[in-house]
Amino acid sequence: MSATTNPTRASAARPAVYRHFHRIAWLALALAFGVIVFGAFVRLSNAGLSCPDWPTCYGRATWPGAVHEASGHAASVIRPFEDSKAWREQVHRMIAGLLGVLVLSLALLAARRRRLGVLQVVVAAVLVALAIPLYMRGQHSAAAGLAIAGEAILLLAALRWNNTDLSRAAVLTLAVIVFQALLGMWTVTWLLKPIVVMSHLLGGLLTFSLLVWMAWRATHLPIRQADARWLRRWVMVGVAVLAVQIALGGWTSANYAALACANDFPKCVGQWWPQHDFREGFVLWRGIGVDYEGGILDGQSRIAIQLAHRMMAVVVFTYLLWLAVRLLRTPGMRSWGVFLSVLTVAQVALGIANVKLSLPLSVAVLHNAGAALLLFLLVSLVARLRAPEH
Repeated sequence: MSATTNPTRASAARPAVYRHFHRIAWLALALAFGVIVFGAFVRLSNAGLSCPDWPTCYGRATWPGAVHEASGHAASVIRPFEDSKAWREQVHRMIAGLLGVLVLSLALLAARRRRLGVLQVVVAAVLVALAIPLYMRGQHSAAAGLAIAGEAILLLAALRWNNTDLSRAAVLTLAVIVFQALLGMWTVTWLLKPIVVMSHLLGGLLTFSLLVWMAWRATHLPIRQADARWLRRWVMVGVAVLAVQIALGGWTSANYAALACANDFPKCVGQWWPQHDFREGFVLWRGIGVDYEGGILDGQSRIAIQLAHRMMAVVVFTYLLWLAVRLLRTPGMRSWGVFLSVLTVAQVALGIANVKLSLPLSVAVLHNAGAALLLFLLVSLVARLRAPEH
């Protein structure tokens, strides 16, 4: 029976993709991990606004080599050039651009078997590419219209196609990458607006998760388990609670609330339940034109954000350790249980170290990397767990 007439069999079989698709997917996945970690380094070293213009840096494709080379550009009025920071932001953009090329390649390869599939992906990519020079010339409305049109083509294709050849996942990943580029632009032009910074982090990890799923499915190394259905459900709950905690972590970082409790742990400023303001701390939209670098919230609002992050950490820690024990007790899954428990404990330890050591850059970046590794492990299980073949 053909794959098109038996969806159940098709989902269990190896996807009909280009023979080197999985290699490109793994390369893109490794690069995505690098983008996430380097992006954390840029954000945590306060270099997120070091190139006030986008996608150039003081009008250059790379970055100026000295202050006098940047002083003649309009961006220097917004923010003085800092050589020690500008390279970080622009290198991050370059790595992200290379990742975009790889994801575009995956989308084109996956769309080959679809009627007019390659044409749709190419048209969407061209529309987005045309939007960039329009934006640079100040024609923001026209640029937004082209970018939205390109996104719409990709999303409609994702809705129409299925995953027998991974075409849906590939074009959806490309759509996320395009939106990530827009968020990166808004991060700069809206002066580190917290909702945009947090969304940019979540978009990066969503891209990473989609690439994990595609890489494993294209490689086709299923883990056969009799209770795979229930295991996958428990793992998906783990992905959900981890995603909430990552969002709270992003909100904490974007609002500069990581040290709101000073160096206190498990207490906060010497109390178990200090004065806080959850309502003000979780206002998502505050308008445009405010410079959010360094944060604008008062102490009680930042304490509320930090408390929410800590309370959710307890939930995630408890659930993931329970899941690790469940995996340890399942034949053939013990190594996964060990890795999950080690990563979970290490991630909590890094979070505590961030507070006790006053947020050292290396520990803070490792904390971001730990979240990505936990996500990799859980999404890998979702992609690979399958019921036994009969």
